[in-house]
Amino acid sequence: MTPLDLAGYLIAGLMTAVALWRMPAALRGDEADRRRRALWGCYAGFAAALWTKTRAVRIGLNDSSVTDLSVLIKHYTATIAILAILSYIVAIYGQYADDGDIPRHVRFARLIQQVATKASVATLVLLTVLFFTVVDRSVPSDRFVADHAGQWGATLYMSVFYLYLGTASAVCAYQWALATASARLRLLRIGLGMMTFAMFIGVGYTVSRTLFLWVSVIDDPSEAFALRFDEITEASQVVLFAFFAVGASIPALGNVRRRAKLWRAQVRLHALWYELMTAFPEQPFDPPASLVRELTRFGTPADLRIDRWAADIADAVEKLRHYAPAGLLAAAGAAAGTGDGTGDGDRTGPLAEAYWIKAALAAHAAGVAPGDAAAVGSRHATDQDGEVAWLVRVAAAYRTVTAEQARRILESSGAAESPGAPQPPGTAAAKEQTA
Repeated sequence: MTPLDLAGYLIAGLMTAVALWRMPAALRGDEADRRRRALWGCYAGFAAALWTKTRAVRIGLNDSSVTDLSVLIKHYTATIAILAILSYIVAIYGQYADDGDIPRHVRFARLIQQVATKASVATLVLLTVLFFTVVDRSVPSDRFVADHAGQWGATLYMSVFYLYLGTASAVCAYQWALATASARLRLLRIGLGMMTFAMFIGVGYTVSRTLFLWVSVIDDPSEAFALRFDEITEASQVVLFAFFAVGASIPALGNVRRRAKLWRAQVRLHALWYELMTAFPEQPFDPPASLVRELTRFGTPADLRIDRWAADIADAVEKLRHYAPAGLLAAAGAAAGTGDGTGDGDRTGPLAEAYWIKAALAAHAAGVAPGDAAAVGSRHATDQDGEVAWLVRVAAAYRTVTAEQARRILESSGAAESPGAPQPPGTAAAKEQTA
């Protein structure tokens, strides 16, 4: 295997990884969000095209009953990918809601919208006709351009594809160059710059290959020169797709930190949320499941799931107030060391709330009849992120609270003396030992 073959496998794997990474976002998008689906279609189409260029797939398809089949499939998938990226260009730059003069890049995007689909269909039809009529496929080829250099049929066939590919590359380079100049976010500017550079490579790739093929019709090149030219231009295409894949992914990396934070929050909140939802199963939208199952519910974005969990926990705590004895807040605060039970301390505040929740859950599980709402610690968060951060600290403290500690806090709160209230587990035995 040559270094170029190895690079082909690596770049195909990279584009496939990007397509898989962006697939959930594309599937979740509604009809108004065409951008994600168009961009994902570009990734998926180019990933398929790149796999047909790898040595094992290329040779296997070319030696099939349809000679040089890998070339036709590669051009089909690449054409679809190009149509997807042009649709993405239109969705991004073709919208302009303000009145007055329409910017040049918007007018250009709208022009592309009018001709892109028709040009793609015409290219596919023409490629198919030329492939099965004028291209000499008597012998399977390994490097299509090098092996068919000097043949007018293959030159015409490839010129049609290169005209389409080069035009699309020039369109993308133009739009992304303008966007790079006006981008304010650093990651977005870097990503757009890399994608622009990739498209300039694409323009050079198509122009050089087209010129080589037509010159070869006039002056047949040596086999060594044709193969060397093919390898050099193929290497440039590997660089092109590397810059495109990385550049298209860089702007999304700004969300990676937030996604990782949300993932950690789910892991830390799950135990607390699960116990509360088990106590009040009518509260959540879906029955509470294991952590692994919750993390693999790809139909719900992580930020929305965290917001739901925070609301579920708050609603469950509100319900627990009717099962908690009146003195539970003070008892939980005393156990945590806050003194007045308000939960203001950086360390003792979350612990006091964790004590309160664990003890109130114990009272609920013991069958205490609901009554008036008991006091609960005040919340200090000013926004949703602050609320989640507080609940994460409460959940961390909750994991350290044992059932025995919850029982003792219930006893100290006066739950045992509440008229008509069932005894929490272990209360009677504790009294006997004390007596």
